[in-house]
Amino acid sequence: MSDRNTTHFGFQEVIEGEKAQRVADVFDSVAQRYDLMNDLMSGGLHRLWKAFTIARSGVREGARVLDVAGGTGDLALAFARKLGNSGQVWLTDINNAMLTRGRDRLCDQGALVRVAQCDAEQLPFADDYFDCVTVAFGLRNMTHKDVALAEMRRVLRPGGRLLVLEFSRVWKPLAPAYDFYSFKVIPRIGQLVTRDEASYRYLAESIRVHPDQEGLKRLMEQAGLEQVEFFNLALGVVALHRGFKF
Repeated sequence: MSDRNTTHFGFQEVIEGEKAQRVADVFDSVAQRYDLMNDLMSGGLHRLWKAFTIARSGVREGARVLDVAGGTGDLALAFARKLGNSGQVWLTDINNAMLTRGRDRLCDQGALVRVAQCDAEQLPFADDYFDCVTVAFGLRNMTHKDVALAEMRRVLRPGGRLLVLEFSRVWKPLAPAYDFYSFKVIPRIGQLVTRDEASYRYLAESIRVHPDQEGLKRLMEQAGLEQVEFFNLALGVVALHRGFKF
């Protein structure tokens, strides 16, 4: 960034105060077909990535889990099934359209979760409350990632863990094919399915300006998380980062 008051919106540089509304416009547009697009874009692999995240969470019945930027509720639903009635799962998102879709979907599935619309940079929860905090494919859309990570650490209890599932840097020999798929194929699918090519072009661009595996690890460490490690999935297309609060 050339100016402290600007930030990335895909490949564009915008005033910080504008990013949140632009991101909101993207997800307002795609919310109704978000789950279908996830299946189409990843060939269903996003389900395996999320299952891996659940497995690495280490949570047990009775735990308290917060899913930040949880959208349509994939992780929240899986956690609710894993924790049973003795656990506590919160589904949160800053975007009302996504959160409403997630809430309705989980209600239809009979999942007992709590729902809150909130900004990840200002979480409305007490210090040292959750056993596990997760954010899947949401961190790169946040204006101040460092602030959001610090907030997620704040609400973790000592011994708790943060898991960040996010697109990352693909294995270099695969990069040309991945770029072609990201910038040529995905926006076309977005246009056909959601009538919104621009939003999916932004999503592809946002991956490229997001920190790589080592960069995100450093950000998590700077936020006070310890024993940070990452697991590359699909040759680095996606990475799961995990850090602890002690």
